[in-house]
Amino acid sequence: MALKALNFRLIFRVLGLVLIFEGLFLGLNLIACLVYDHSTIAPILKSLLITSVTGILLYYSSHYHSQKEIAKKDGFITVTLSWLAISLFGTLPYLISGGIPRFTDAFFESVSGFTTTGSSILANIEGLPRGILFWRSLTHWIGGMGIIMLMLAVFPFFKIGGMHLFNSEYSTASFERLKPKLIDTAKRLWMVYVLLTLAEIIMLCLGGMELFDSICHSFGTIATGGFSPKNTSLINYSPYIHYVVTVFMMLSGINFTLHYFWLTGVHKKLFQNEEFRYYLLIILVAGGLITLLLMGTNYSFEASFRHSFFQVVSIITSTGFSTDDYLIWPASAAAIIFFLMFVGGCAGSTSGGIKVVRHVISAKRMMQVFKNLAYPQTINKLFYNKNALEPGHVNSVMNFVFVYLLTFFAGFILLVIFGTDFATSAGSVATTLGGIGPGFGLTGPMGNFSMIPEAGKYLLCATMLLGRLELFTIYVLFSPGFWKS
Repeated sequence: MALKALNFRLIFRVLGLVLIFEGLFLGLNLIACLVYDHSTIAPILKSLLITSVTGILLYYSSHYHSQKEIAKKDGFITVTLSWLAISLFGTLPYLISGGIPRFTDAFFESVSGFTTTGSSILANIEGLPRGILFWRSLTHWIGGMGIIMLMLAVFPFFKIGGMHLFNSEYSTASFERLKPKLIDTAKRLWMVYVLLTLAEIIMLCLGGMELFDSICHSFGTIATGGFSPKNTSLINYSPYIHYVVTVFMMLSGINFTLHYFWLTGVHKKLFQNEEFRYYLLIILVAGGLITLLLMGTNYSFEASFRHSFFQVVSIITSTGFSTDDYLIWPASAAAIIFFLMFVGGCAGSTSGGIKVVRHVISAKRMMQVFKNLAYPQTINKLFYNKNALEPGHVNSVMNFVFVYLLTFFAGFILLVIFGTDFATSAGSVATTLGGIGPGFGLTGPMGNFSMIPEAGKYLLCATMLLGRLELFTIYVLFSPGFWKS
């Protein structure tokens, strides 16, 4: 596809919309500054003006005619540029306030926020003003359901179709259509998203957590992001808080369409979903094993149970909150945590990673191969949720898993070349690609990413974006065939 074939007018128009939406959220952040922190009013206001004016100029400078549906190839480019743009302008509050003065660090923090990764370069989080901490957590909430998903709810007003944008942002996620129109589905999913956030804020406040901290932690939980306004994450909070956050992390790792069905009384959809059943099974098995391992140390049964299931749910849903340092646990328990970094939550949730459904289909495909070897004359179809899967769909899942692991190993090797030790490199790439947050080595639960070399930070920004957009949305842009006419 030649450059001249790209619909630049429509691409710039959507980018303008993205920045206008970001400006609206900066306005929400300005309200928080008026309540909690007057010192950051000026930096947030300047950020709001720069972002909004740029968005308005892009939007109105791009006159577009009769095309109401953005083309598929334009969608890949638009979504990738949208996430880069929102992350780039998201650095402004950090830079203007001086909270994070270096651009590389501010960009890392911004990308980590919007992609709901939760990895941080900050050594003293509580040293930041509350207005900046609120923005830091708000970036999670914006990116959790996705900026494109949010804009779909108002695209009819702007007369821009969003199907290819949706498919590009959620390239293989299984959002089941709730209504014939994608716009109506987007509205209902955002309704569930908001309700879960409000419910957790209330539950945390009932447990004695301050309202500001409740809001920030709820943004991080429901978006499965993991940014906390505290240096020690959730370690110093009560067991009640730990259990509440565990439940809401687990809920956020479930396909949001299943939440909608449950709220509307269609309960059978939840238990008929094969991915949901395996999701619970993995949590129960991993949490139970680590509980037994911790009981052999100095932990009581209750503490073993609570820390084990909290950390298992936190990692599998790619949230990244911590109630304990899993690097001091028995090596076998830490190994389970590392492998969970490659699992992920359910497709159609806010969690990252490979996703449970792909593991289920991959395992079934492997069993199918074994059966075909043993009984070559038998035709074995592969079923998921009682539906026969097309070979093309199965191949796409297998390809994704292969490319995901290949990306991990490539990133790991590059980070080692950049001068990072093996444990830190493996943990850092695994956690940023999976959108989790804490890793291993220097980037463990009690560490941060400030010691990563500058080139390594940009590499990890790339893995965060690759993981958030599920690899192929970005990789396809580097395919020679993509640019052919």
